[in-house]
Amino acid sequence: NANITAFNFDHPEAFDNELLWQQLSALKRMEPVEMPTYDFVHHRRATETVKVTPRKLVIFEGIMVFTNEKVRDLIDLKIFVDTPDDIRFIRRLSRDIKERGRTVDSVIDQYLNVVRPGHYQFIEPTKRFADIIIPEGGANENALQVLVTFINTILNS
Repeated sequence: NANITAFNFDHPEAFDNELLWQQLSALKRMEPVEMPTYDFVHHRRATETVKVTPRKLVIFEGIMVFTNEKVRDLIDLKIFVDTPDDIRFIRRLSRDIKERGRTVDSVIDQYLNVVRPGHYQFIEPTKRFADIIIPEGGANENALQVLVTFINTILNS
């Protein structure tokens, strides 16, 4: 924990993929799970968990979702939200300053040296695993409406 800034949180190995696979598998079997939470201020897993009750539809999101084959194989519909670099950076900058107590300089440094290279090394290549790619992220109203219709179809079946 002494040099936490040296740890690369934007790497697939930063995640507990085995636990993730176990919990997603349990949810698919309609079993509840106690999902760990992360304390971004103190850079460690928090003691609190969140109880996740299985439902007909589980939406699981994250930038590294498709990097682990075992986890990826559990996902019935894989959606890649393709957001422009500048929008991703602005969102991260705003979030990390407001929610994680970071400085502007530290966010910029991390983005340029870790986050952006990691995106092109780990995230961008996984786009090929997506069933649907939504260009322009949340600004793509037509794609979002198609997705909402699809979700409503599942929920109403």
